[in-house]
Amino acid sequence: MSEAVIRATGLWTPPHSISNEELVAAYNAYAERYNGEHADEIARGELEALTPSSAEFIEKASGIKSRFVVDKDGVLDITRMMPNIPERSNDEPAILAEIGAHAARDALERAGKTPADVDGIIVAASNMQRAYPAVAIEVQQLLGMEHGFGFDMNVACSSATFGMQAAADMIAAGNARAILVVSPEITSGHLNWRDRDSHFIFGDVATAVLLERAELGDGGWRIIGSRLKTQFSNNIRNNFGFLNRTERATGDNRPLQNGSPKDDRLFVQEGRKVFKEVVPMVSDMIREHMDDLGLEPDQMRRVWLHQANINMNLMIAKKVFGREAGGEDAPTILDEYANTSSAGSIIAFHKHSDDLKSGDKGVICSFGAGYSAGTVFVEKL
Repeated sequence: MSEAVIRATGLWTPPHSISNEELVAAYNAYAERYNGEHADEIARGELEALTPSSAEFIEKASGIKSRFVVDKDGVLDITRMMPNIPERSNDEPAILAEIGAHAARDALERAGKTPADVDGIIVAASNMQRAYPAVAIEVQQLLGMEHGFGFDMNVACSSATFGMQAAADMIAAGNARAILVVSPEITSGHLNWRDRDSHFIFGDVATAVLLERAELGDGGWRIIGSRLKTQFSNNIRNNFGFLNRTERATGDNRPLQNGSPKDDRLFVQEGRKVFKEVVPMVSDMIREHMDDLGLEPDQMRRVWLHQANINMNLMIAKKVFGREAGGEDAPTILDEYANTSSAGSIIAFHKHSDDLKSGDKGVICSFGAGYSAGTVFVEKL
C-alpha cells in the first residue's frame, strides 16, 4: 500500500469581477422592467412583483462582496443576464477543459512536476458542459498526457473532496503514481441571475489538487483520513438535463431555459432549510471523524470549509474548535470569490495553508446538494 499525499494545489481565476453594487444595479433595473411589463398580471394577483435587491442585503446574508465570472457583460446585460460564452467547434478546446488545464498546470508547477509524472485526471465539478467525451480526457489531452486515464464525477459542491478520496484510494492501491483532481466551475452558467434570492451566490473559477505517492517527492500534506456522506434532499436542485427535450409537446420549440425568475432548470434552493439541516449534519460529521482519528479541538490548526455562506461556516467552525472561531482558524474567500461550488474549500486551502508548519493539522471539508459532504483531514509534512 502506498500512502497518498497532497503535493500541491493550483488555481485559475477569471479576469472579470462583478461587485455587489454592479450586480444589484443590473438586477434592480431588470426587476423594474419586469414589474412594468407585467403590471396588469401583478395587479390581478397572477404574478408576484419582483422585490429590489441591495448590496447590504447580499453581504449580510452571505458574506459575499464580489465574484469572478468568465463573462461580465452578458451577466449585467438585463436583456440577457447570463454569461456570453460563444460556441466552440469540436476541434477547439472546451472551455471547462481549458480552464481546468490552466489550474492543473499551476498545481504541477508548484509541485515541480510534469504531466509525465501524472497517471490520472479526475474532473470533479458540479456542472459538466457535455455528457461525453469526458472533460477529464480532454484535460489529459491538453496537458499532453499520452498515457494514463481520465474520468468525470459530479457530487455537486462536494465533488472535489469525493474526487480526492477516490484519487487517494487509487494511489494507495497502486493503480497510479499521481492523480490530478480538477474542479472547473463555471457556475455563472447554471445560476438564475433574475432570481433575487440566489442571483448573488455564485462565481467562476478552476482549481486542481495534485495527489501523489508519498515516496515520490517531498513536502505537501499527508492525508490522515477521509470520509464521505450523502443524504437525499430536494432542498438544493438543478433539473437541467438531456431528457428535458423529451418533455416538450410536438411543435414546442421554446428554449429549455426561458428566462423565468423561477426556472428550476437552473440552480434553486430552499436556503433556510439548507442552513438548518446542513450545519448540524456537517458539524457532527467533522467532530465524529475527529473522534475516530483521536484528534482533539486544540490539535486542529485550521478548517478549510466549503465557501457557501459565512454564517454557516462560523457556526461549523465553532463546533469544531469548541469556541468562537473564524478568521485565521476558518479562512474565508467568499468575500472575493463568492460560492464557487466544489472549488471553494480548495481555494481556501490554496490561499491559506502556506503559513502552517510541519505537524500542523486541519480539515478540508465540503458540503452541498445531495445532501453530500466530504472531510479530508491533513497534516503538514
